[in-house]
Amino acid sequence: MSEINIVPYIDVMLVLLVVFMIAAPLLTQGVKVDLPKVAAAPVQSERDEPLIVTVDRTGNTFVDFGDNRNSPVSADALEQRVGAVLRNRPATPVLVRGDRQANYGDVLRAMAVLQRAGAPSVGLVTEPPPGNATRPKR
Repeated sequence: MSEINIVPYIDVMLVLLVVFMIAAPLLTQGVKVDLPKVAAAPVQSERDEPLIVTVDRTGNTFVDFGDNRNSPVSADALEQRVGAVLRNRPATPVLVRGDRQANYGDVLRAMAVLQRAGAPSVGLVTEPPPGNATRPKR
């Protein structure tokens, strides 16, 4: 009786799994921003991956969705991209990464555009201060 030997296939799948686990973090692209360090509770993990809008120190706005993720977008393009995502996936969380040196007005303008695009709420991304617990004391 002839049977298929699946052991070599399992070996190949495990090797591919290791390769993808190592390569995935290297594929992360983004804009370098210096986030403020604040002790805040982490955002609850949600099913949908968040849509992240970045405002750098020069006031340029970037969206981690669509083509040219590392190219600045205008307010109109930001509104169109975010609106398209929220129409297809209304439960998508929207987060803003504002550089510590960014003008407060630039971050607020980005948040206003996100509100016009249909984002029901917008979260702010921070980094925990060094040597501080990830959750604030209550």
